[in-house]
Parts: sequence; C-alpha cells; structure tokens
Amino acid sequence: MRLLRALNAKCELWLMLWLYGYVISVVFVEVVRRFVLDYSSLWGEETARYTFGYLTWIGAAYAIKNRAHIRIDLFSNALPPRGRALLNILASGCAIVFAGFALYWSLEPVAVSFRFGSVTDGLRITKAWFLLAVPFGFALVLWRALQSLRIDLSDLRRGSVTTGSEKLFD
Repeated sequence: MRLLRALNAKCELWLMLWLYGYVISVVFVEVVRRFVLDYSSLWGEETARYTFGYLTWIGAAYAIKNRAHIRIDLFSNALPPRGRALLNILASGCAIVFAGFALYWSLEPVAVSFRFGSVTDGLRITKAWFLLAVPFGFALVLWRALQSLRIDLSDLRRGSVTTGSEKLFD
C-alpha cells in the first residue's frame, strides 16, 4: 500500500523527469552529430518529438493534481470557504466531463492506427504507440480530476477551507 501511495504522489514527477531528460539528451546528441559530425540519425528527432507529446500530457495531469493549471482566482478568493469549495467542485466536474469526452474521442485514432498499421516516417514502427500519448494523458487527467473532486467533496462535508491553487509565479 505504501508503494501505491508513493506512486500516486510522485508518478508524474518521475515520468516527467525521465522523459524530459531523454528529450534533452537526444536533442543535444543530435545537435552535436549534425553540426560537428555532419551526420544525423533518423530516430533522434522523431523520438524526441513523440516523447515530448507524452511529456506534455503527463504535465497536464500534474497541473490538474496540483491545481496549477491556468485559471482566474479573483472570484474564488473573494468567496467564503463554502463558496470556494462549490466553485472547486464545479471546476473539477467540468474537467472530468472534458477529460472523459477527450479520452473517448482520442481512442479512435489509436484504434485506426493499429487496425491499418500506419508507421512512423523514420523508425517504421506503428504510430499507434505514439498516438497513445493523448488517451494516456487524458486518462491521467481524468484520474487526477476525480481525486480533486473527492478532496473537494470531503472538504465541503467537513466545512474546512479547500486547498487553493498552487501559484507558479506572482
């Protein structure tokens, strides 16, 4: 159970760290290869581009989890704690509905890619593995939005102040 809690707390951070490290490493190697050795690989730019897709969607789930996504707190800060909780519940509900629709509609391109065997340009492997970044990301977003909704509902029942959004900068 401790492993699941640790994974729930830090899974996006670790995934983003490894994926970002991979993108930075590949781009650095490709720049050196291209400008020093006058040779570049087929796989470098392509894998970095598709890895960046996974990185983006995992980052979106992390933003939902920490309430660091773009939103305007002007109205919610002026509300009493109960009103702020209700507004957070509304926002979480909207995120759940949007993520559910997006997850549903993003599965079809993956299925079509598997069905017809479309492949990437350089690596010549099935493109479905890279298209899977969108449904994977929206599944994570849906999971984190459901967790936020659960927290908001329990805060509303307790009558406590709901957790506000994390400030990225002032």
